[in-house]
Amino acid sequence: MTTIDTAAPIERAGKREWIGLAVLALPTLLLALDMSVLYLALPHLAADLQPTSTQLLWITDIYGFMVAGFLITMGTLGDRIGRRKLLMIGAVFFAAASVAAAWASSAEMLIATRTALGIAGATLMPSTLGLITNMFKDPKQRGVAIAVWMSCFMGGTALGPAVGGVLLEAFWWGSVFLLGVPVMVLLLVTGPILLPEHRNPDAGRLDLVSVGLSLGTILPAIYGLKELAKDGVSATAVAAIVFGVAVGVAFVRRQLRLTDPLLDLRLFQNKRFTSALGIFSVGGFAMGGIFLFVSQYLQLVEGLSPLQAGLWLVPPSVAMIGGTMFGPALSQRIGTGWVIGGGMALAGIGLLVMTQAGATGGLGLIVSGLIVATVGLGPGAALTADIVVSSAPPEKAGSAASVSETSGEFGIAFGIAALGSLGTAVYRSELAIPDGTPAELATAAQDSLAGASVAAAQLPGDVAAPLLEAAREAFMTGLNTVASIGSVAMIAFAVVGVVLFRRFQPAAPVAEEPATDEPVADADHEPEPVAA
Repeated sequence: MTTIDTAAPIERAGKREWIGLAVLALPTLLLALDMSVLYLALPHLAADLQPTSTQLLWITDIYGFMVAGFLITMGTLGDRIGRRKLLMIGAVFFAAASVAAAWASSAEMLIATRTALGIAGATLMPSTLGLITNMFKDPKQRGVAIAVWMSCFMGGTALGPAVGGVLLEAFWWGSVFLLGVPVMVLLLVTGPILLPEHRNPDAGRLDLVSVGLSLGTILPAIYGLKELAKDGVSATAVAAIVFGVAVGVAFVRRQLRLTDPLLDLRLFQNKRFTSALGIFSVGGFAMGGIFLFVSQYLQLVEGLSPLQAGLWLVPPSVAMIGGTMFGPALSQRIGTGWVIGGGMALAGIGLLVMTQAGATGGLGLIVSGLIVATVGLGPGAALTADIVVSSAPPEKAGSAASVSETSGEFGIAFGIAALGSLGTAVYRSELAIPDGTPAELATAAQDSLAGASVAAAQLPGDVAAPLLEAAREAFMTGLNTVASIGSVAMIAFAVVGVVLFRRFQPAAPVAEEPATDEPVADADHEPEPVAA
């Protein structure tokens, strides 16, 4: 056994590591960009490829499904074969799939290439975050590095609609997929020079049965939640979720029996690890539901084009990036718990502001409230990610990172499903159909605000105007309800964040993992976080 000198000074990152961080930030930016850039291109590719409505849904959803489904597998695989190696392999496949998607000649081909993009994309985030954890051993530097990484992910989500709009003004729809090619080429050229290799030499073989069980857990559950958000409660959605839960039970039981599990469930015995995941998921839950309604509000209530709506969402995203970057420094001054809890309380206040918006003249309240909310959420997003990865042993950083990202995916999906269904129920209960509306158009209007807009276009002006006004008022009541619930959740978990993390300081790794493939002594040791 190797004796560790805990009093030894922590190695600080130098110029090479910070340049390496820039290299790792680019694919993170791209992954988020790829999730949001497609929406503006949908009308163009639909006109060219003529997909069915079902195919169009799979074109938009399959990428996110694959990313969420393969995160745990890829995070653990990176720990086994090397995080840099997995990142390089993923970059090759991502670039190849991007080219194939850009020149897809049929809807089936585009669905297949989007599937490949999602699987390749799942290699990027846990590998990049795992490498950052190994490269930046000093807690202060690691906090800043993770904040930069998180900011790039948020920035990619914000820039997607704007970048897509610019590309579609000058090029064909396939150009939105080619953004990834130069980024991946740069990563392949500079990665072997700037990025160290890290892996767990004692991890054992990858259990393929566990991989299948993890996919059987995550994919049906995410699919069921999306179906709930889209169509409300249905036999298909409920069956998918129940199936995912049942497979999840089998997955957990298998992990507890294996010597080298796909996911080490002992990580969840760490209270701060689990609590940080919970807070991260709650943030995703609240904001997932809010962004669903805000995007509809901008286009269907304010009448903005998709590009204009995307541009209005840039300021809140920029505000979140600013809050994220400010979080690590602020936590050093007033403490991690107060930053996380105070940020969530601020987010709750921002959502409370949004509850005051009406169907007319509400744009300022919606955008300003969203800016306040995202400023509050930013610091906590970076700090909880840091808590998660720093609570795990260095050799399991990739696995911990994948759990963090998967919890965020589930939080967003659950927020869209639960809050989306609630807001829709409120809309239907509040909508008063004007006299003179034909029954079939009244049914369409009761389904959603989009349905009401389509129905109004087929009615004479004296009936269409009251219908649209009533639909917009009902929609805003739903939005206000969702914002109220999000506000309560944020403020409640603000208290939890302060109580759990007010005395927490991110711990440096107890045992340093060398930046090579050489075996590491005490690879199974799990460090505990340092409590001041």
